[in-house]
Amino acid sequence: MERVAAGDWYRTERAGDGVTHICEPFIREFYRCNMWHVGGRDRDLLIDSGMGVVSLRAHVPLVTGKRCLAIASHTHFDHIGCHHEFPDRLVHGAEAALLAGPTRANTLAESFVSDEMFTRLPPEPYRSAAYAVRAAPATRIVADGDVIDLGDRHFEVLHTPGHSPGGIVLWEAATGVLFSGDVVYDGPLIEDAYHSDPGDYYASMKRLHDVPVRIVHGGHFPSYGGERHRRIIRRWLDGKERT
Repeated sequence: MERVAAGDWYRTERAGDGVTHICEPFIREFYRCNMWHVGGRDRDLLIDSGMGVVSLRAHVPLVTGKRCLAIASHTHFDHIGCHHEFPDRLVHGAEAALLAGPTRANTLAESFVSDEMFTRLPPEPYRSAAYAVRAAPATRIVADGDVIDLGDRHFEVLHTPGHSPGGIVLWEAATGVLFSGDVVYDGPLIEDAYHSDPGDYYASMKRLHDVPVRIVHGGHFPSYGGERHRRIIRRWLDGKERT
């Protein structure tokens, strides 16, 4: 399979509300993590950091312009690959040990990473069989109700376990923007990872249904509006309640 030059690996696109979408376009859509950069007055925020097969800080100047807080929506391989590149690393306490001690098994890389997940391979010396996430111990542990303060923007941390024990979403009430990680997005949800929990997932979806969102930026697939958000969750809840 053809390889991609490092300088071509990432794509950025403005998403409105001072948010920039960063992605790795040569990863197939199902596996492709959405990274979200939010510009703030005093500091910036990066939600998730991709696979880490190409340096994010070396090839996306946006994330180096100001002190940038790198927060993990959760610690699966496709979301934390470049966290080690940032001096400020945030994660929920339930997954702090995974961020500090990632393995191919506990990040799901062993189950999912192969050449077939790419349309073109990362540059040399990448090898799927040897892929691993680098350790990035958290510099701040977050919990439900904490606020990420960028100076002029404030995001509330909502603990939403289910997909994984330390899954979080970030909610900005002033703009109606929700960064939802892998708990909910407009595509097939993963509910059967080794540390997924059906009861927690149900409670998290119930909670998120009533958040008055205007736009949702998920961990995968395209962003969507508030009406679509409630339909996705209502259909999911209805399916669980019928079983």
